[in-house]
Amino acid sequence: MFGKEVTNCRTVSSAEYNVYLCGMIIYPGQSFPDPFPKGAVLLVDKPLAWTSFDVVNKVRYFLSRRVGNKKLKVGHAGTLDPLATGLLVICVGDFTKRIEEFQAMPKTYEGSIVLGATTPSFDLEKAPDQFFPTDHITPAVMEAARLLFLGDIEQIPPIFSAVKVDGRRLYKNARTGEEVELPQRKVRIDSLELLGDLKKVQSSGKEAYVASKKGAPIMLHPDYPEGMMLDFRVMCSKGTYIRSLAKDFGEAVQSGGYLSRLVRTGTGGFELKNAWNLEALIAWIGENQL
Repeated sequence: MFGKEVTNCRTVSSAEYNVYLCGMIIYPGQSFPDPFPKGAVLLVDKPLAWTSFDVVNKVRYFLSRRVGNKKLKVGHAGTLDPLATGLLVICVGDFTKRIEEFQAMPKTYEGSIVLGATTPSFDLEKAPDQFFPTDHITPAVMEAARLLFLGDIEQIPPIFSAVKVDGRRLYKNARTGEEVELPQRKVRIDSLELLGDLKKVQSSGKEAYVASKKGAPIMLHPDYPEGMMLDFRVMCSKGTYIRSLAKDFGEAVQSGGYLSRLVRTGTGGFELKNAWNLEALIAWIGENQL
C-alpha cells in the first residue's frame, strides 16, 4: 500500500538534501513504512560484480510484491561499473521523476590506480596487456600530473562502457570486435587527492575468475604483480569515467595506468556510510535471503 510521506528524519549532510527530502530517505534500522510512501530514496552499497541495473531489478522485484504494486517504478541516479562498489542512489515511485536532478550532483570516489601497465578495459575486467617502466615516478612527477586533471578536462570513455554511439552501447561494440570512433566528452574534476606514497602491488595469489554470470560474464583479473599502486580520492561531475582518469594519469606520468579498485563514497550529500547492505535491504523488505 502507498500513503503519505515518511516523516522521520536524522541529521544529514548538506545535500541529503533539503529537510523535506530528508524525510523521503529510508535508512537502515528504520521500520518498514506502512503505508509505503508515494516516493522514497534508498541508498544502497552496490556489491562487487553487480551491475547497477541488477540492483534496481532486485529491489523492484521484492519491493513491488511487498507493497502490492507490480508497476512500481524503481530507478537509479548514476551508473556504477560492475567492478566498482559503493553508493547507488535508488529512487522509488514518484521520486523517479527526480533521477536527473540527483544524477547531476557531484560524485566522490576513493580507489587505487596501478601504474606500470594498461588493460583494454582500463580496469581489471580485462588482463594487463601492455607494460611500462615506473622507476622514474617520483612524488614531484605525480604532483605535476595531478594538477593536469583539475577543473574542466576532456575524456575519451573506455570502449567497455555504457556510453552510446549511434544508438548502440560501446561495450556491445567492444565485445563483438566492431571498431567505432570514440567520442570525447567534457567533465569536471573538482578535487583530486593522492593518498600516501606509491607502494608495490601485493599479490593476492588469485587467478582470473568469473566474478558474475548474470548476463554477459564479468571477469576479474589479478593486478599486474610488478606494478606500483597509488590510492586516491576524487570529487567530480556527472559523466566522469574514473577508469579513463586512471589511464590518463598513467600516461601523464609517462607510464601506463589502470583502475584497480573503486568505491563511490558520495553523491551530492548522500553518503555511503548511510547506505543499506543489499542483502540486509532485501531481508528488510520481507525476504530472508537473495
